Amino acid sequence: MLDNITSTSISKQITDLLVSITKHVLQPKLERLPAEQKQQLVDKYKMEDKQMTGCCGCDLDHSHDSLLSYPFPRWFLDIFGPGWVYDVFLSFRGEDTRKNFTDHLYTALLQAGIHTFRDDEKLRRGEEISFQLSKAIQESKISIVVFSEGYASSTWCLGELQKILDCRHTTGQIVLPVFYDIDPSDIRKQTGSLAEAFGKHEESFKEEMEKVQKWRKALLEAANLSGLDRRSIANGHESKLIQKIVEDVSSILNPRNINDRLLKRLKTTMISGNGLLDDAEEKQITNKAVRDWLAEYKDAVYEADDFLDEIAYEALRQELEAEAQTFRDQTQKLLSFINPLEIMGLREIEEKSRGLQESLDDLVKQKDALGLINRTGKEPSSHRTPTTSHVDESGVYGRDDDREAILKLLLSEDANRESPGVVSIRGMGGVGKTTLAQHVYNRSELQEWFGLKAWVYVSEDFSVLKLTKMILEEVGSKPDSDSLNILQLQLKKRLQGKRFLLVLDDVWNEDYAEWDKLLTPLKYGAQGSKILVTTRNESVASVMQTVPTHHLKELTEDSCWSLFAKHAFRGENPTAHEELLEIGRAIARKCKGLPLAAVTLGGLLRTKRDVEEWEKILESNLWDLPKDNILPALRLSYLYLLPHLKQCFAYCAIFSKDYSFRKDELVLLWMAEGFLVHSVDDEMERAGAECFDDLLSRSFFQQSSSSFVMHDLMHDLATHVSGQFCFSSRLGENNSSKATRRTRHLSLVDTRGGFSSTKLENIRQAQLLRTFQTFVRYWGRSPDFYNEIFHILSTLGRLRVLSLSNCAGAAKMLCSTSKLKHLRYLDLSQSDLVMLPEEVSALLNLQTLILEDCLQLASLPDLGNLKHLRHLNLEGTGIERLPESLERLINLRYLNISGTPLKEMLPHVGQLTKLQTLTFFLVGGQSETSIKELGKLQHLRGQLHIRNLQNVVDARDAAEANLKGKKHLDKLRFTWDGDTHDPQHVTSTLEKLEPNRNVKDLQIDGYGGVRFPEWVGESSFSNIVSLVLISCRNCTSLPPLGQLASLEKLLIEAFDKVVTVGSEFYGNCTAMKKPFESLKRLFFLDMREWCEWISDEGSREAFPLLDELYIGNCPNLTKALPSHHLPRVTRLTISGCEQLPRFPRLQSLSVSGFHSLESLPEEIEQMGWSPSDLGEITIKGWAALKCVALDLFPKLNSLSIYNCPDLELLCAHERPLNDLTSLHSLIIRECPKLVSFPKGGLPAPVLTRLKLRYCRKLKQLPECMHSLLPSLSHLEIRDCLELELCPEGGFPSKLQSLEIWKCNKLIAGLMQWGLQTLPSLSRFTIGGHENVESFPEEMLLPSSLTSLHIYDLEHVKSLDYKGLQHLTSLTELVISSCPLIESMPEEGLPSSLFSLEIKYCPMLSESCEREKERYAQDKIDLLAPSAMTHSF
Repeated sequence: MLDNITSTSISKQITDLLVSITKHVLQPKLERLPAEQKQQLVDKYKMEDKQMTGCCGCDLDHSHDSLLSYPFPRWFLDIFGPGWVYDVFLSFRGEDTRKNFTDHLYTALLQAGIHTFRDDEKLRRGEEISFQLSKAIQESKISIVVFSEGYASSTWCLGELQKILDCRHTTGQIVLPVFYDIDPSDIRKQTGSLAEAFGKHEESFKEEMEKVQKWRKALLEAANLSGLDRRSIANGHESKLIQKIVEDVSSILNPRNINDRLLKRLKTTMISGNGLLDDAEEKQITNKAVRDWLAEYKDAVYEADDFLDEIAYEALRQELEAEAQTFRDQTQKLLSFINPLEIMGLREIEEKSRGLQESLDDLVKQKDALGLINRTGKEPSSHRTPTTSHVDESGVYGRDDDREAILKLLLSEDANRESPGVVSIRGMGGVGKTTLAQHVYNRSELQEWFGLKAWVYVSEDFSVLKLTKMILEEVGSKPDSDSLNILQLQLKKRLQGKRFLLVLDDVWNEDYAEWDKLLTPLKYGAQGSKILVTTRNESVASVMQTVPTHHLKELTEDSCWSLFAKHAFRGENPTAHEELLEIGRAIARKCKGLPLAAVTLGGLLRTKRDVEEWEKILESNLWDLPKDNILPALRLSYLYLLPHLKQCFAYCAIFSKDYSFRKDELVLLWMAEGFLVHSVDDEMERAGAECFDDLLSRSFFQQSSSSFVMHDLMHDLATHVSGQFCFSSRLGENNSSKATRRTRHLSLVDTRGGFSSTKLENIRQAQLLRTFQTFVRYWGRSPDFYNEIFHILSTLGRLRVLSLSNCAGAAKMLCSTSKLKHLRYLDLSQSDLVMLPEEVSALLNLQTLILEDCLQLASLPDLGNLKHLRHLNLEGTGIERLPESLERLINLRYLNISGTPLKEMLPHVGQLTKLQTLTFFLVGGQSETSIKELGKLQHLRGQLHIRNLQNVVDARDAAEANLKGKKHLDKLRFTWDGDTHDPQHVTSTLEKLEPNRNVKDLQIDGYGGVRFPEWVGESSFSNIVSLVLISCRNCTSLPPLGQLASLEKLLIEAFDKVVTVGSEFYGNCTAMKKPFESLKRLFFLDMREWCEWISDEGSREAFPLLDELYIGNCPNLTKALPSHHLPRVTRLTISGCEQLPRFPRLQSLSVSGFHSLESLPEEIEQMGWSPSDLGEITIKGWAALKCVALDLFPKLNSLSIYNCPDLELLCAHERPLNDLTSLHSLIIRECPKLVSFPKGGLPAPVLTRLKLRYCRKLKQLPECMHSLLPSLSHLEIRDCLELELCPEGGFPSKLQSLEIWKCNKLIAGLMQWGLQTLPSLSRFTIGGHENVESFPEEMLLPSSLTSLHIYDLEHVKSLDYKGLQHLTSLTELVISSCPLIESMPEEGLPSSLFSLEIKYCPMLSESCEREKERYAQDKIDLLAPSAMTHSF
C-alpha cells in the first residue's frame, strides 16, 4: 500500500512540475516560434495520428489545433532537442564564394571533425528557401553567415538569414558573421552594393514591402553581432581567417578542451615570468624604463589572476548547484540547453584568455630590449664596499652595554667547550652590527687574550676557497695555492695551538655544509678561540652559533641624536645653532634609532645651516634623498628574498606605521591574496607561518610583546617596493598622494575621527582593488562615512579582502555582495550586525570570516556552501546556537566561539575533521553533543576549553575524547559548570581526561572531587608552565605540584576545605631537583579556611626563583612560609590578610586592607624588609597610616597611595626632603587629611608623572615645581577643592599634558598660571568649574597646544576667539557637557584644526550640524554628537 501511495505521490509531483514548466518556461518560447513552423508540426502530428489509427485501431482525438494541446514529450524533443543534427550550417552566396573561400572553409571544418551542412545548388529553387534548408538551419547548433559583396542581392540568402536569426531567438542558435569582402558598416548602414540590391528588391516586392523590411532588419541585427572581418585578421590572408573560424567553432563545440589548454598556457606564462621580475626588481632602481615595465607587467599579471579566479568561482558555483539538484532541478537542467549563456560565457573566456596571453607575451618580448634576464634561483648582485676593522671610537654612541655583553661572550669559555666558539650579532640592516664588531675588535682586552686576530668581510659570496685565502692573509700567511686542500692544510698549520679571534662580517650563507667545510681547519686553534659573526638573518646565526645570539636593538633617542649631531655639526657645539636644535632632534627621531640613518642624514646636512634646508630633510621621504645610503642597505635584504616572500613583505605597506599586527592575522591576509597558492592546500597556514618566521628572522618584522611591528624604515621600504599597487590613506591628515587605477591594495586609516566626503576623493580611481581595509580608531563613526564607503564598495568587483571593523550598517552592505565573487577575507568585527544576511552564503571563495565582538549578532544563515571557509571567528557575539550547516564546512580549520552565550555544540562537530582550533566545547546531555565527538577531531592544536563536564554520564566517554593523543594541544581548561553530586564520578572523569605530556597551560575550574587524579602534579608533565586551580571546593589538600619542573606560574583559588598546606604540596622531588624549581609567580586567593603553611626539611630549598607572591583574602592565615625559603621574592601583594611574611630583597610592595600600620618605612623595617631595595610601592585602604617618609626609600621609582583616610604627611621630619633621585611616578588618591606637601617641595629631578585626585583638603601644590621637578611632563589634578595657589615660579617648562578638573579655587586664578610660557605644553584639559562664563581668555594658552579638552563648564556661554586665534598648532578640540554654549566663534576656528568633537552640548551640536559643510570645506572632521558617550 505504501508503495502505491509513494508512486502516486511522485506521479502527481511530476505532472505538476511538467504543467509548471510548460506554463512558465516552454509556452513563452513556443509563442516566439514562427507560425508556419508550429502549423507544420501540428499537421505532422495529425498525419502520424491517422497513420497510427489505421495501424493499430486506436481511437485518437484528431481535434488538436495547437501544439500545447498535444502531450508534452511529443513536441518537446522536436522543437528543443535532445541534440543537434549538424554542428554548423553555412550560409553564403554561391556565386561569390562557393568555389573559393567557402569551399576551403567547408573542407577545414570537416577535417576538424565538425559536422557541417553546406547546401547543394539543387536545393535553391525559386525565391523562398525550401523546407529541407529550413530544417537544416533549425537542426544546426551554429550558423556561419559569410557576408560577401552580393549576399544581399540574393533573396534566398536573405531568407536563410531571417530563418537563422529566428532560430537564434527561439532555440539559442549561435550566429557567427564573417565579413568576407564587405565592410560591416556598409551592412549596418545598407549603403553601397546593399543599397543597389535593396532598390531592386523593393521594385520586385512592391506588394510585399513588409518582407523587405524584415530582410533589412535581419541584416542590421547580424551586422551588429560579434563577428570576424577578413581585413582585420592577418592582413586579409584567407588561410588565417579560416584557421580562426575553425578555432572559434571548436571552442564552442568543445569549450572545455580549448579553454583548458589556453588557461594552462596563461598560468604557465604567469609563473615563468617570476625570474624576469627578480631581475627587474633590481634594475628598476636605476632604469626608469624597467620600472615602468615592471609596473605594467605586475598589472597584467593581476588582470590575468583575477580572470582565472573568476573562472574558478563559476566552476565552483556550478559544482555546488549540481550537488544541490532535486528532481525539479534535474528537469530544469534538462532544459538548460535552451539558454546558451554558458556557451557564450565559454567563448568570452577564450577571447579574454587570448587577450591576456597576448599582453603578457608582448611584455615578455621586451625583455631583451630592456636587458632583463631570467634570474630564478640567482642571488642579487652586490657592489658594496668591503668593511674593515677600523672604527672611529668617538663616533660610537649608546653601545656600551652591547659591547660589554659581546666581550663577556668572547672572553668566556663555551658551556659546551666547543672550539672555536661562535658568537653571533644579529639585527636589521643599518642598525650598527659592523660598528659594534669593530668597537669590540679593537679593545685592548682582546689584544692580550687572543694571539691572532682576523677581520674578513663575507657578504653574499660565501666561497670557502676565497674565504680561506682571506683568513690566511689576515693571520700573516701568503696563500700558496688555489687548491682548497692545500690552503686548509696551510691554515691548520698557522692556527694550530694558537688562540685566535676571527670576525666574519655580514654573513648571508645558510648552508650548514659550506659552513662546516670552512670551519674544518679552524678547529685546530687553541681552546678559547672565537669567531664573531654579524648577520641580518636569524637562520644564519642558528647555523653557525655555539652560544645564544646577541640581538642588537636600535639606539635610544638620545644616543641617536648624539650620533646625528656629531655628523651634522662637524665638531661644532650644537647649542651654537639654537634655531636648528628642535628640527635636528625631530630628524633624529625620524631615524627611529637606526645609526645608518642618523649618519646619512647628518652627513647630508653637515655643510648646511639654513633652517629651510633642515626642514626639507625633515619633511622628505628618505628614499628620495640624494646620495642615500639607507635605501641600498635595507633594499639588499629585500632583493635577497624569494619571490613569494617579496610579495608577502611588499603587501605590508598596507598597514600604517606603528601598526601592531598578529602573526595569524597577516598569514590569513596572505592566504586571501593568493601569495601562498603554491603550497599544498592543507598546509597553507603552515606555509604562511614559515613565510612570517622567515621575514621575522631577517629583521623585516620586530616582536613587540605578543604582536609584531615594522620599523619605520622597513615600512618605508615596503611602501617603496610596492609602488602604486599598495596605498594607505590617512583620513585625518593632509595628503596629496592618490590611489591610481593600478592600486590593488588600499587601507583607510582614520587618525582623527569625523568625516567629509572629500577625505575619500584620493581613493576613487582605484577600481580594481583586491584589498579594502579600514582602521577606524574612533567609535561613533558618522553614518555618512559608511554610506560613502558602501557606495565605493558597490563599484568594486575584484575584492579579495574586505575589512570594515566598527562598521555601522554592515547588514545593508552585505545585502549587495553579489559582485564579490573573489572575496576570501571578510572582517566585520565590532560592527552592528544583528543577523548575518543570507547573501554571505554566496561568497563561495570565502576563506576567513571574522565577526568578533559583534555583540548584537544573534544568528547565522546557512553557510554550508562555503566549502573554502577555513577560519570562522565568532568570539564575543550573541550567538546562542550554531546552524547545523556548519557541519558541512569540510575545510574549516579554526572555529572561535569564546565569549558567546552558546547553549549547545553542533551535534556532529566531529565531522569537521580538519578542525585545528576549537576554542571551547560544550558537553551536552544524553541526547545532545557527546564528549566523544572530540575524539574525531584528531588535529586539534593550541587551546581548548571543555565546559559542562557535569554532563558526562559515563567517565569512559571522556576517555574516547582522546586528549592524551592530541599532542599539539598546549592550553587546556576543564570546567564543571553545575553541581557535582558524585565526587567519585567527577574524579573518574578528570582521570580519563588526562592530556598529552606536551600541554603547557592547564586550568581546572569547579572540580568537585575530594582528591585529584594522580596525573595532576605528576613529574612527567614537564612542559607545564602555567597551572590554575579554581573553586575545587571539596578538595581537602593540594596535589604535589612541586614536582612540575617547568612550572612558572601557579594560581590556587577557592579551596574551601584546605586548612593546611604542607609537604604534600611539594611532592617527592629528587636530591638533584628542588620543589617548584622554576616557579616565578605564586597566587593564593580566597582560601578562607587556610590557617597554616608548613614547610619541612625537604622543602627548604623550594621556590628558588620565586619573584612574585600574591596572597589575597585569606583571613585565617597566621603562619606563612618563613622568609628564608623565598630568597628571591621582590614583589609582594597582600590583601585581606593581617600577616606579612619577611622578604629581605623585596623590590615591589602592594598591600591593601591593613588596619594597624601607621607609618612607612618604620613599620615594615620591623618586619624584616629593607626600604632601601623597594622600587615600587602601592598602598590601598590602610586605615591607620599617617605618614609615608618618602626620602627613606632611596630606590623608590613609583609610589601609589589610594584610600588612606588618615594620611597627613609625606615626610617624617621638618627639614626639607633629601633628593628623590629615582622617583618617576607619584599618585595620591582619596586621602582627605593630606593638607600639604613637605616643606621646601619635592626634589624629584626625574619625576615625570604626578596625579592628585580627591584630596579635598590639599591646599597647595609642591613648592618650586619649576626647578625641583624639571622632568615633569604629565600633571593631573582632580577634585581637590581647597587647592588654591599655583606654585611660585609656575609649572615646569617640560610639562606636556595638564589636566585640571573640579578645582574651583585653583581655576579661579587661571591667568596667574603662566601657561603661555610653557613651550612643550601640547595637551590641556579643564573642567568642573562653576563660575567661568567665557573661555579661553586671550593669551591664556601657549601656541604649542595641539589638543584642548573642555568638560563640564556648565556656565560657559561662549568660546573666546581671542583666546583661540593664536593656537596655530591646535589639531583637536573636544567640548563636552557645556549646555549653554550656542555656537562657535563667528571668526572661525584655528586653521590647523583637524578634529572637532561635541558631546552633550545640545545647542552647540545643532549649530555645528548646520555648519557641517563649512567644516568639511575647512577639512575639519566633525564627530556626530549623537554617537558620543560620556567620558567621565
